Amino acid sequence: MPTKRSAIWHPFTQHALQDEMIEVARGSGAYLHTSDGRSILDAISSWWAVTHGHCHPRIVSAIQEQAGKLNQVIFAGYTHEPAEEVAELILNVAPRGLDHVFFSDSGSTSVEVALKMALGYWHNIGKRRTRIVVMQHSYHGDTIGAMSVGARGVFNAAYGPLLFEVTSIPFPARDREQATLDELECACRNESPAAFIVEPLVLGAGGMLMYPAWMLKRMKKICEASDVLFIADEVMTGWGRTGTLFACGQADVTPDIACYSKGLTGGALPLAVTLCRADIFDAHYSQDRRRTLFHSSSYTANPVACAAAKANLDIWQDQETHQRLASVATMQEQQIERFRADPRFANVRRTGTITALDLKTSDAGYLAGIGPKLQEFFRDRNLLLRPLGNTIYVMPPYCVTAADLQEIYAAISDAADALS
Repeated sequence: MPTKRSAIWHPFTQHALQDEMIEVARGSGAYLHTSDGRSILDAISSWWAVTHGHCHPRIVSAIQEQAGKLNQVIFAGYTHEPAEEVAELILNVAPRGLDHVFFSDSGSTSVEVALKMALGYWHNIGKRRTRIVVMQHSYHGDTIGAMSVGARGVFNAAYGPLLFEVTSIPFPARDREQATLDELECACRNESPAAFIVEPLVLGAGGMLMYPAWMLKRMKKICEASDVLFIADEVMTGWGRTGTLFACGQADVTPDIACYSKGLTGGALPLAVTLCRADIFDAHYSQDRRRTLFHSSSYTANPVACAAAKANLDIWQDQETHQRLASVATMQEQQIERFRADPRFANVRRTGTITALDLKTSDAGYLAGIGPKLQEFFRDRNLLLRPLGNTIYVMPPYCVTAADLQEIYAAISDAADALS
C-alpha cells in the first residue's frame, strides 16, 4: 500500500526532487533517532540551533517545570520571572554597553526588530537617516526586512517588489580587506546611513565565508566615526560557534544593537532577543505614544521558552561548558587539517567550532548540481550534513565526540571520491 502523502510544505525544500521526508522520533546528545530505527549523527546542530545536545536534561527539566506553572501570558503590560531572569543574565554575558533586551521569536524577527530600532531611533531624534548598509553574500533571515538586508539572488528573486533598497559593500576576502573598508567608509561618509548590519566573523548561509576579528573591529570604528549604528547579527555566530560566547568578543567590539537566537534556548524552543544601547531605548521613551517601538508577536517572551533560555544560560556559567567548547574547536582543527593539502577541495577553513571546505566542481554556489547528491550521500551514511551547494560545513553540538567527528570527515572524503 502506498505511503500517504503528507500535506506539509517543508522549508527550503523542492518537493519535486525530495518527496520523502525522514521521520525523527526522538533526539539525544548529538544524535537523532528515526521512527524506522536509524541513528543519525547531527553534524550541523539541526540548522545551527542545538548547542549542548538534543534533549539536554537540565533544559528539558526547566521546560517541564515551567509548563506546569505559566505557559503563556501577554507581554504588553505584563512580565514574568523567567523573562526577567533571562534579560538580566544575558546582559551580564553580552558585550558591555548593551542595556536593554527586546524579546521576539526567531532570528529573522530579531533582525526586523533591530532594523526598526535603528530607524525609530533616527526618526525620534528628528534626523532623516533611512539607508541601511549591508555586506555582500550576507543572510539575515526570510522575513521582508531581513531579506532586504541580505544578498539578492535565488533566495529572494521572486519577492523583489517587496524589498527595500540598500547599499552593499564587498565581502572582505583575503588580501582584499582594504577595499571593503574603503567602501564602508565611503558609504558612511557620503550617504549618512542609519545603520550597518553584519554577521560577525562568519557569513552563514552565504557560504560559511570567514574573515578575521581585526576586520570587524575596523568596520566598527568606521561606523563610529560617522555615527552609524552598528548592528551585529549573531543569530548563528552566537553561543560559542566562533570559539567565544559571542563573536564580537573576539574583536573587543560592542555593537549598538545585537541579535541573538538559535542557541539562546540550547536549540530546544524558538526564542530570540535584540539588545541595544541605552540611548536607542531612550529615543523611544516618551510621554508621546507615537514614539513607541511598534513591534510584537503573540508569543513574545513566552515563559516556557524563557525557562529553557534560563537553563541554557545557567549551563554557560559552568566552566566545563567553556572547556568543552575549546575541546570541540581543537578536534575540529585536527580533523580539517588533512584536507588543507587535498587537491579535491579548496578554501579549507575554520573559525571556532565551525569548519567548511569547498568541493571542486565544474559549477559552484548554492544551486551547484553536486549539492543534492552530497546531501543524499550523507543521508545514506546516517549523517545530517546539508551542504550549501558545493560548500560542505560541519557545525556539531558541543557534546560531539572525536569518534563522531572522525566518522563525519571520513564520509566527506568518501563523498569526494564517489561524486567527483
